[in-house]
Amino acid sequence: MSELRRDPITGRWVIMETDNPTRPHEYENEPPVWRPGTCPFCYGNENLTPPEIAAYRDPNTAPNTPGWRVRAVSNKFPALHIEGDLDRRGLGMYDLSNGIGAHEVVVETPYHNKDLSDLTDAEVEDIIRMLCQRSLDLAKDKRFKYIMIFKNFGPSAGASMEHPHTQIIALPMVPKNVKEELTGAEEYFDYRERCIFCDVIRQEVYEKERIITDNKYFLSFCPYASRFPFEIWVIPKKHNSCFMHLNNEEIPFLAVILKDIIARLKKVFDTPAYNFIIHTSPLDSNGQAESYHWHLEFMPKLTRVAGFEWGTGFYVVPTPPEVAVKFLKEVKTE
Repeated sequence: MSELRRDPITGRWVIMETDNPTRPHEYENEPPVWRPGTCPFCYGNENLTPPEIAAYRDPNTAPNTPGWRVRAVSNKFPALHIEGDLDRRGLGMYDLSNGIGAHEVVVETPYHNKDLSDLTDAEVEDIIRMLCQRSLDLAKDKRFKYIMIFKNFGPSAGASMEHPHTQIIALPMVPKNVKEELTGAEEYFDYRERCIFCDVIRQEVYEKERIITDNKYFLSFCPYASRFPFEIWVIPKKHNSCFMHLNNEEIPFLAVILKDIIARLKKVFDTPAYNFIIHTSPLDSNGQAESYHWHLEFMPKLTRVAGFEWGTGFYVVPTPPEVAVKFLKEVKTE
């Protein structure tokens, strides 16, 4: 018999197959297939992207030329545009505003065929620093309420470019999915005067069933009420509501654990498509610093969301996190 599990943060229910869990070899992993063509993110093609916003580059090299290690540019086809006024207004019972925001791409490396797990620790640290730097800069714009950082890897995960990159979108409102977490976290804090994410960390450390690995500052684990098979969270052990406030001592430890989980998934599934998102507190946190805890949610694309999920908001998970973690811990990443 399957189990119904409730996410303690959002209240979302998932259906977990516990009697006959699906093993990694039973998933139909789609190998990435890319269209041929010139890559605008590759070294030497800097003139094919919008102008450089920021970059870590060799001394005495000019913007928009070779010599960079990590590069941030505007998205050529942005979901939202930075120019203009928000102009919130009503249309009868409906609300609308202009599509104001910011949409940037962080090109992670000059190497076209290297994912995060293929880079050196120092190279991944540079990527994390750039994400923090761009977030801090975008946060200065008073029109923006939330900064979403996400990565699509592989066509089935929504990536249109093969070259490794992460995206940043600054939004004029807080997304619904984040609001659900914020509300659940605030209600828990009001009742118990503790951060629910910190309590999740304590619970996972106590049970030891779903932890993949940890280090001085970060923990990686498969959530108890995972929405997707082999879903992984990376969370700071020390309470911190805001990703962009990472300090220099923590960044190397985040780089190591991020590389580790991607390497493990690649060993188990032979380079699956995946998404990761960073959930952080809104720019105007309104006292949520105590109740909220930033974290990274990592989701390999192994199943499809279908009618039942869309209709109910329930997720059907064929591999429980306790089983997934065994496969992830068994593989060697070096």
